[in-house]
Amino acid sequence: MNVGVVGNPRYGDLGTVLAELAREAPARGLSLFSEPRLAPFWPHAVPEFDPLALDALLTFGGDGTLLRGARLLQGAEVPILGVNLGRVGFLTTTTRDAIPGALDALVAGEYVTESLGALEGSIVGADGAVRLLHHALNDVALHRGGVARVVRINVSIDGQEVGPYSSDGLIIATPTGSTAYSLSAGGPIVAPGVAAMVVTPICAHTLAVRPLVVSSAARIVVAPMAEWAEDVLVSFDGQTGIELLRGDWIEVCCAPYRVCLARLGREGWFTRMRQKLHWGDLSGREVVR
Repeated sequence: MNVGVVGNPRYGDLGTVLAELAREAPARGLSLFSEPRLAPFWPHAVPEFDPLALDALLTFGGDGTLLRGARLLQGAEVPILGVNLGRVGFLTTTTRDAIPGALDALVAGEYVTESLGALEGSIVGADGAVRLLHHALNDVALHRGGVARVVRINVSIDGQEVGPYSSDGLIIATPTGSTAYSLSAGGPIVAPGVAAMVVTPICAHTLAVRPLVVSSAARIVVAPMAEWAEDVLVSFDGQTGIELLRGDWIEVCCAPYRVCLARLGREGWFTRMRQKLHWGDLSGREVVR
């Protein structure tokens, strides 16, 4: 079984975790392949992975590491098993203490696959040609670079003008990303399995501009107004940032593939949300009888 490995070097004990993985893998028939930047952390040389040759992907870090791993797969629909080395971990499914058991479950196929939609964002130049194309599992966001400043943009969906937005930016999110940046900006939580995208303004300058939930089949076009087109960035999952040139616009639609997360255990999405977001948690309140 060919298993790719992606990790976040900022975690101080990543080398120890990868050494444990290297010890545990051979007995389970796992052949490990690594992203290049992890080379200094392995106890011995591990070859670089080819996304099309993998049977599974392990990510070591937080949700950001898993999001980056999903993009590194370049659309290959192989299960991603996220090992949380951080704090919250909405997308990860296990912890470093449970690595041996997680590997056993992966080999035995004792996991549930959660199929998630992703976004495809095309940056289109003034000549109408696609200049760049990127993907995101959580969200595509348009905003100003540098200090926080307002940006005015035109938004259209399926050729129909929604109207001009005056805000600090705009987030287009998947249901998966609805609990990330979009939620912090006041967007709704969308349960997985709902075929939708969320369009959320960041600090809109009028209360009449509200978040929208649109069909996953929609095509969303966002274009900065000419006099507001300087220093505008588009970011993908908050990790890859690209500056728009004057006359550029961005088109966002659902990607032509799914991201597959391997889930261990029987807990469902609402259980995870209740635990991570502390829904209904009254533990900090004094009970008066």
